[in-house]
Parts: sequence; structure tokens; C-alpha cells
Amino acid sequence: MRIPRVYTPQDLASGNTVTVTGQTARHVTQVLRLRAGAGLRIFNGDGKEYSATFIRAGRSEITLDIGNPLETVPEPGLLIRLVQGIARNDRMDLILQKAVELGIGEVHPLWMQRSQAHVRGERLEKRIQHWRGVIASACEQCGRATLPTLLPPAPCPDWLAGDTGDSMRLMLQPDSPRVLAELERPAGSVTLLVGPEGGMNVDERALATAAGFIGLRLGARILRTETAALAALSGIQTLWGDFR
Repeated sequence: MRIPRVYTPQDLASGNTVTVTGQTARHVTQVLRLRAGAGLRIFNGDGKEYSATFIRAGRSEITLDIGNPLETVPEPGLLIRLVQGIARNDRMDLILQKAVELGIGEVHPLWMQRSQAHVRGERLEKRIQHWRGVIASACEQCGRATLPTLLPPAPCPDWLAGDTGDSMRLMLQPDSPRVLAELERPAGSVTLLVGPEGGMNVDERALATAAGFIGLRLGARILRTETAALAALSGIQTLWGDFR
């Protein structure tokens, strides 16, 4: 039987006791229906993982005793940054969830002209917290002990003007003559730029090209934004990453 994994942002150390609240506590007691004495695995996203024992449950919290450190799933050797045009809620959640499973190390959401919902202030902060929860849940499911970095959303032109990274820069572009298999293995990291529903507009493509991004097509078919991002990540991992 697979041992449940639990994420908590708290500091963890063998021999300590931690109290976990919120959605995680409800999942352990109401969905998994664990009882006192049950074993778990616990991590906080820093790359370490520990055995844990479920001690007791309160009205909205659970208490766990932290045991010994455990061997963790290694992180991909190739750092992949996903720069994603912000899509509708359900599609954005799917992209984040599956991208974590596929091994991204960093994700940067961008507001683009065709992003459907530009939010600010408290609504934006709630959206960011929701995305962090999606990422943490995906790590629980797929076995990763290191949380990918979620950077604050930014307008596309601002991000392109300020990006000074030296990674291979790829931009999904359905009418590009280039395909992934034609490219040489990157010497360092890979940054993948993907538009929202409807793709990037002409001005955004021009700015990305000026910033050093290479246009890339994925076959002869037009893919939805969530399909395109995940197909490209799978191709990158197959050619150069840990799918080999």
C-alpha cells in the first residue's frame, strides 16, 4: 500500500512534533481516513523528507511525530523554466499540476493580451496562494520533495524586457519552421514560453524574438495552451532530460 505524503511549510526535524491544519488536515482525516498510529511521509519543499506517525486529530488539525529522514526522488538534472501565459482557472491549474509532474523547476505566470482574466490586489493574492496549493498537491502525488519555484505574475512586455537569463529560450509558435528534434542539446537550462488561450499576439512574439526566444512548432496540429505546454515539456524531457 502506498504511504500517503503530506506537505507542510513548517520547519521539520527528526524527533519533533508538528501540528498541521487546513486542507491538508482535512484530507488526512476525511479523505484518507487515517487514524492514530498510521504512518505517513512528510516534507516541506526543501528537498528533504521524513517518516511521520499520525498521533491525534483535533477539530481542524492533526498532530504528527516526525521520524527518520527518508530517501527522496532525485530532481531532474535539466532545469526547465515554464513561462506560461495565464489561462483560465481550470486550465491554469491543469498546466501547473502536470508541469510539476513533468519536472519543471520554476514557473513564471505572465499576463498577456489574450489572457482572459487580469486580476489585482487581494484577488491576485488569492490566485497565487491557490496556485501554490496546486503545486504542493502535485508534489505530494508525484513524489517530489522539492517544490518548484512560483514567481509572481508579471505583464509579458515587462518580463521580456527584464529577463537576462542565459538559458536556451524556446517559444511555442505554430507557424515556426523549427521543431524540437532539430535543436542541439542545451548547455544549461531551458526556458519555455507558452501563450494563453489564443496564443501570443504579433507584438508579444516580436518582443520575445528580440529577447532571444526561438520559435518552435509541435507538429502539424494546433494545440490548446494546456496541451502545448505539456507536450513541449514531455519532448524536452525525452530528448534532454530524465525521460531518457
